[in-house]
Amino acid sequence: MPDPGSGISVPSPTNPNDADDSAANAGPGSAGLDGGGSVVVVIPTYNERDNLESLVTRLLGLDPGYRVLVVDDGSPDGTGDVADALEAGSPGRVGVLHRPAKAGIGPAYVAGFRVALATGAPLVAQMDADLSHDPAALATLVAGATTHDLVLGSRYVAGGKTVGWPPRRLLLSRFGGWYARVALGFPVHDPTGGFKVFRREALAALPLDDLRTDGYSFQIETTWRVWRGGGRVLEVPITFTDRVAGASKLSRGIMVEAALVVWRLRWDGMRSRRA
Repeated sequence: MPDPGSGISVPSPTNPNDADDSAANAGPGSAGLDGGGSVVVVIPTYNERDNLESLVTRLLGLDPGYRVLVVDDGSPDGTGDVADALEAGSPGRVGVLHRPAKAGIGPAYVAGFRVALATGAPLVAQMDADLSHDPAALATLVAGATTHDLVLGSRYVAGGKTVGWPPRRLLLSRFGGWYARVALGFPVHDPTGGFKVFRREALAALPLDDLRTDGYSFQIETTWRVWRGGGRVLEVPITFTDRVAGASKLSRGIMVEAALVVWRLRWDGMRSRRA
């Protein structure tokens, strides 16, 4: 198994507590996945027909214990049909959760997390569907989860990098990460990163019913909540490559939400300290 030795362990503000790994937080059934997986990879999709087959095929070829759950938000380009074909070709290893309409990446992840927890897999991963996250890097994140509750693939620690982004977008991303770190006071270099592996106990401890964020803000909130709850967080370097096929889902609204949500999270943190 790859060694995540070049990663940066993020100091936790509190002592970690044992999570309540209850069936109540696990949610509904397994959407076609068997219970034999070591890792369930949750992949939300919307109009990713040109990327999905390559991504899923590569993931399945990495480790027989990997399971893939596609959460499709009614993609009009036929992504859901591609996902169904992949499920039929790899029964038990690929599952599909069809949602009727586009409702945002945050709610899609929450729905997928519930299904992943229901399978009983010890680890739950998340990654983008557009091949920006290299599937081969997943093994390094998985290795880090032997000692940490959340492992984050980071573009902004030593050894990490971003390929193909214009300078303006790279600057916005770096500023957004700095803004979240300062506002929330948590020492994560890439808080908007979306390539993660959770230990099931850490994921089950998240208040999934209360997560209302989307896009970058969802990534910030889930990482912050694990860290704030005393979870051990590790950042490992990854190479993030801009998508080749399909259109980016980033919007001005997503960026504005991310800018505002950090202050709500900060307020939540202040209230919890007073309680």
